[in-house]
Amino acid sequence: MKTSGTLLIAGAILVLIPYTILTIIFQYPDVLREDPGVILTRFHAGGAWLVVVWWAFALTGLPLLVAYVRLGQRFENQHPLVRTATTLGMISGITQIIGLLRWVFVVPVLADRYVQTTDPGIRASIAVVFQAIHQLGGVLLGEHLGQLFTIAWMVLMARVSVDLKLFPRWVAVFGYGASGVYLLAQTELVATVVPGFPVVGWAGLVGSTLWLAWLVVVGVRLVVTQSSSEIIRGDQGFL
Repeated sequence: MKTSGTLLIAGAILVLIPYTILTIIFQYPDVLREDPGVILTRFHAGGAWLVVVWWAFALTGLPLLVAYVRLGQRFENQHPLVRTATTLGMISGITQIIGLLRWVFVVPVLADRYVQTTDPGIRASIAVVFQAIHQLGGVLLGEHLGQLFTIAWMVLMARVSVDLKLFPRWVAVFGYGASGVYLLAQTELVATVVPGFPVVGWAGLVGSTLWLAWLVVVGVRLVVTQSSSEIIRGDQGFL
């Protein structure tokens, strides 16, 4: 279980590194709601370094996927919700990775063509193509499905922790609260197709931060476990 805990901690921390770099050099995530022409021009100006950072951002999710699987294997015979949670967790990670990789293998081609041409018709066509890919790979896969399945995994695993008495109850409450905040971020996605829909603008950043913090908390609890028997009995918790 220490390996699973280490992977959760490492994954949460690793995600923050490219995320922070992107906020500095690409004004992420605010840039995502800009006009396609602005996004493509800014992306092209970032050069190869920006592509590498997006690639790193996508791959930093892999340790979390491994941790989800290991936790699922450890507890699937002890609680009926664990297998479902593991499946949802895997889907969440895969959809987010696929969504992020569009910045590595699709957007660079569109950005280069957009900047290199001066034909308004071609630029308009590229912008439409980018918007379609942006909505499919980003809004639908990475943000909508990726976030929803992440929230579902967190809620189910918090429930499992309560039923099996794996953690103090506050850890589960923390997970439920983080899930609720993160769910509010879906309002921004709805607003991309329903103009005027009320948006909770702070929910995305706060929700994702709370999710990562919860992963670290769970990871630390797992790392300091003295033996597997403590997990099975649940009588002493993880401390």
